[in-house]
Amino acid sequence: MNQHDFLYPQSSYYGKKTPKNIAFNGKLQEFSHKVNYIIALQTAGKISAIFAYLQVEELWQDLEKIKQKFR
Repeated sequence: MNQHDFLYPQSSYYGKKTPKNIAFNGKLQEFSHKVNYIIALQTAGKISAIFAYLQVEELWQDLEKIKQKFR
């Protein structure tokens, strides 16, 4: 297992297997990993709650844009 696979594990997709669904699932998992890192940094006191919120909000907006592209 390399470092990327360790830091960003990917779960199998169990829904209807279309290219769009699989691609969006990957983006959704990436979003989840990034949010977890932001939460860990905020919990450890490395970043403020407001900064964490703004970062998660930005990631959410990016995910919504991606969702619109896959429709």
